[in-house]
Amino acid sequence: MKGAPERILDRCSTIFIGGKEKLLDEEMKEAFNNAYLELGGLGERVLGFCDLMLPSDKFPLGFKFDCDDPNFPLTGMRFVGLMSMIDPPRAAVPDAVAKCRSAGIKVIMVTGDHPITAKAIAKSVGIISEGNETVEDIAQRLNIPVSEVNPREAKAAVVHGTELRDVGAEQLDEILRYHTEIVFARTSPQQKLIIVEGCQRMGAIVAVTGDGVNDSPALKKADIGVAMGIAGSDVSKQAADMILLDDNFASIVTGVEEGRLIFDNLKKSIAYTLTSNIPEISPFLAFILLDIPLPLGTVTILCIDLGTDMVPAISLAYEEAESDIMKRPPRDPQNDSLVNARY
Repeated sequence: MKGAPERILDRCSTIFIGGKEKLLDEEMKEAFNNAYLELGGLGERVLGFCDLMLPSDKFPLGFKFDCDDPNFPLTGMRFVGLMSMIDPPRAAVPDAVAKCRSAGIKVIMVTGDHPITAKAIAKSVGIISEGNETVEDIAQRLNIPVSEVNPREAKAAVVHGTELRDVGAEQLDEILRYHTEIVFARTSPQQKLIIVEGCQRMGAIVAVTGDGVNDSPALKKADIGVAMGIAGSDVSKQAADMILLDDNFASIVTGVEEGRLIFDNLKKSIAYTLTSNIPEISPFLAFILLDIPLPLGTVTILCIDLGTDMVPAISLAYEEAESDIMKRPPRDPQNDSLVNARY
């Protein structure tokens, strides 16, 4: 059996060490926990392994094991050891996260990894900035219990799935509102969905990235679900609105930049078209309302439109991005439209 080391250890009563099976005492558990935390602190994903010799009379050859309704022992296992793996983030991810931050996009990490591993990875890619402390960091620095630290003093937060299970909607909203950098670790599919709903309650437009079956509920609920084209499961691709062909987080940031550029250029084209069309329609309104002779004929206006309006309006669609395009906060979907009234 393999899985999260802390859960594997809880199922074990003995340990296989030095070629012999020994009783797994608290001292040995503590040693393995320390090793696990040390490896997790380096950003490595750690798995625990255990086994159990089953009696052949109860479990003969060809016995059908049922994982949904276990018909085999799940306790009294023999602990075999730990295995750590490193899955380094892509080189472009830290820059992409920094771009998101400058563009007013809040990046929240939601993972099934252990909080120690998740925190180390979040720091390595810039989701938790250097110098920003969690509640645990503040407690360690001041040498006081975690319960005595005001959560609002911490800019960053690492929330364990078991803690998330016990908090209500209001407490989750507080976490999302008062912490600028958040990591959710050891989360279940249902908890991922709850986090998305919490962000939407705050009025945010939520994009979710995921590649597994367990990400599907959150991908479906999000305003835009982004699945991985290479590593993603078929279920996640069906639930998503967009599929990344290169599985690269930086591509999402590039997409946001392109989207802002298209929106900006549409606004420029519409503004130009409106400003040129209003003077053209004014003589017609004066002719109808005030009986003033018509200064421009229909063919003349058509020639003016073809000669002076169409080419500049099309050229505005090919404008390059403004220098501050990824330094502005996201637009307000309720108030900021293609054409805004200004007073």
